[in-house]
Amino acid sequence: MPKLWNETIEAHRSAVRDAILDAAMTLVSKHGPLSVTMSQVAKEVGIGRATLYKYFPDVEGILLAVHDRQVAGQLEHLHAVRDAGGNPARQLEQILRIHAMMVHEHHGSAISSVMHQGSARKHQLAFLQDILQRSADSGVVRSDISSEELAKFCLHALSAAAEESSRAAVDRLVQLTLDSLRIH
Repeated sequence: MPKLWNETIEAHRSAVRDAILDAAMTLVSKHGPLSVTMSQVAKEVGIGRATLYKYFPDVEGILLAVHDRQVAGQLEHLHAVRDAGGNPARQLEQILRIHAMMVHEHHGSAISSVMHQGSARKHQLAFLQDILQRSADSGVVRSDISSEELAKFCLHALSAAAEESSRAAVDRLVQLTLDSLRIH
């Protein structure tokens, strides 16, 4: 097939896939994750069920793809902050604040139960461990505890953001976490 034809087919498949994910999230928002069926998703997108099954085997597969898409977007944001460089203390604060706000905003969402499982959790831990090691190397955070332990501490501490009632409370939680990381 000509290159243009392949690009057009891929663009179409990508658009259909995105429409499926968007429709599923709309249905989840209205009815909850356990009420969504493949028939509802197909109808919402405007495609046949047979077409839908070419993209996903079941609703769980769709919800996992939604989760992956959201995590990928969040990770892009975190990587952009890290890659921008600058003051390590400020960079660490921004990254912890972004993470805490994601936890706060997604609490109770259809995908929150899988947000911290599997490869996403491992990636978060490795990413934060790298930032903490860079911060320790520059003298911004304590080095008497391994960056791996500090990363686990941060993720657990910031998971409390899910239960906070306001952004101000999340900010205080981030500040408390930062204070515990700093050299005393």
